Amino acid sequence: MTTTLLAASSSGEQVGFWILAPIAILAALAMVIAKNAVHCALFLAAVMLSLAGMYALQDAPFLAAVQVIVYTGAILMLFLFVIMLVGVDSSDSLVETLRGQRVAALIVGVGFAGLLIGTIGGAVASQNVGLDAANTEGNVLGIARLLFTKYVFAFEITSALLITAALGAMVLAHKERLVPRLSQKDLSRARFASDHPFPLPGPGVFAAGDSIARGALLPDGTIAPGSLAPTLELLPPQPSDQGVST
Repeated sequence: MTTTLLAASSSGEQVGFWILAPIAILAALAMVIAKNAVHCALFLAAVMLSLAGMYALQDAPFLAAVQVIVYTGAILMLFLFVIMLVGVDSSDSLVETLRGQRVAALIVGVGFAGLLIGTIGGAVASQNVGLDAANTEGNVLGIARLLFTKYVFAFEITSALLITAALGAMVLAHKERLVPRLSQKDLSRARFASDHPFPLPGPGVFAAGDSIARGALLPDGTIAPGSLAPTLELLPPQPSDQGVST
């Protein structure tokens, strides 16, 4: 009976892997190839959701929930909303805000690839105790025990890197203003120093029609200056323009 359950579980994991793995690989390739930043973020969300499914298949519900709630639901969606609000032009990628950042990114990427290959190779070559032994006290307790004892230094370094990345994103996205921002007091002073301290009348206000060619009428029946385009002000007034609608 136990052998049958293990075989069924193994076949189910294989089916899930062969469904989620191609989706993750295709989404990762599309994320690299896509030119639109919003599309890249959406493809990255597909990769993260696929990884969450793989964690669930490997009897790691805590990692699957963290992958969906924290990374896909919080961090990635925050990046997506910032991209959609701020806007990213394709020409921005051709300008280096920091000199030599492309070379540094290439070196760091090669180092990260080597670290990842070494980690995977060590996991394949070593004798693993299996998930049953690792999750004896439960998946959450097992992860917490390793995270805050054996890997506590790496955990703290990762948190520092995340804070540094957030500060770096703020610095890179910051744009210098060519002119200082005017305060409410400055705007009020500029408004009363102009020729029109009061709001300008809109076209068609107190006119006999709703056409933009009919200027706003003053109490004496004349057309208010500024309510018509300069070209229309040169035209002779129509008889219907002199009447105020009730």
